[in-house]
Amino acid sequence: MLLKGRRRGHELRDLHGASRAVAYLTLASAPYAAITGALTPGIGVFGLVAVMVTAIGMAVVGTICWRRPTFWPPTFWYGAPAIACTVITLLNIGTGDSSSGAQLFFLWPVLYAANFLGHRAVAVTLALVFAGHAGVVFSLLAPSKALADWVAMTLAMSMTAVVVAGLRTRADRLREVLERQANADELTGLTNRRSLTESLTEASEWSRRTGNCLALITVDLDHFKAINDTYGHAEGDRALMLVAKAMNTVTGEAGIAARLGGDEFVMLLRLSATEPQARQAAIEVAEALVAVVSASTDSPGGPPSLSVGVALFPADASTVEELITASDAALYEAKTSGRSRIAVAKGRQNVDHVPQINRLVPNQRP
Repeated sequence: MLLKGRRRGHELRDLHGASRAVAYLTLASAPYAAITGALTPGIGVFGLVAVMVTAIGMAVVGTICWRRPTFWPPTFWYGAPAIACTVITLLNIGTGDSSSGAQLFFLWPVLYAANFLGHRAVAVTLALVFAGHAGVVFSLLAPSKALADWVAMTLAMSMTAVVVAGLRTRADRLREVLERQANADELTGLTNRRSLTESLTEASEWSRRTGNCLALITVDLDHFKAINDTYGHAEGDRALMLVAKAMNTVTGEAGIAARLGGDEFVMLLRLSATEPQARQAAIEVAEALVAVVSASTDSPGGPPSLSVGVALFPADASTVEELITASDAALYEAKTSGRSRIAVAKGRQNVDHVPQINRLVPNQRP
């Protein structure tokens, strides 16, 4: 009944940074191209017009990237290095400029790809840079000089790409570690409240799009304060970690287990079913959680008992906020009616389809 989430595909790294990088290149290159074009001997009227039109176009593109980066389709940002290599090559050949300063513009597409695109894009960009630079130097310089310049540029650009890509990879790994720490509960390692809020929003959109149900299962340890007072906080922490481990076991990769704080936990499940099958599947997951916790033999006072509230979206709620309220209400009912129970939300669902509301947890007493 549980439906595994899809992995996200590759996405452009940092649209804001990529747009600024393109803007810096084009806005800086536009006046440079115009000035060098105007000062190029024998360029002719046609050549001068072509250079000026190109410079104006670069300025327009740079301004749009600076002010409205979302104007461009996603493919633009992936094609930016290829466009840059082409423009740089044509301008350098057109103006007859084979100087080191002009050729250093080829550094931009390499840095851009290494910072914002994947490894394959970096390799393709390097190939385009090598080809573009070869086209410039071998058309403007003597063969021996052109070959020396091309080899030097190839080595410099390759080393630059390797260093920048390596630094980016290390930065990505550090960011992933920091994100995991920011989104995980320190004691149990489960998802924390902040990350759960984002997951709930994404999951509700998935439910509306597919027509399938979500289940939010709220879990509370019964008499948790008594565990701390009787056996110490270390034993209380072990009880929390026991529940966390059990939640990971029953949700697997198809759901999200989170700790909201204290002794309160939730499980968010994407169910590949509609009412009433989804409700039955959610209750079975709750029962499995209770069974795993009940089977533990490590606690000196015996395994902790659980009160559980189950609610479904959209059967019991029309918004994420209502889903949270419905699950909390079910949990409150389980606790006030004797604890050690699984209670099902009494929202908008057809109560005839709700199996054994407020059933006692197997092998437990209130």
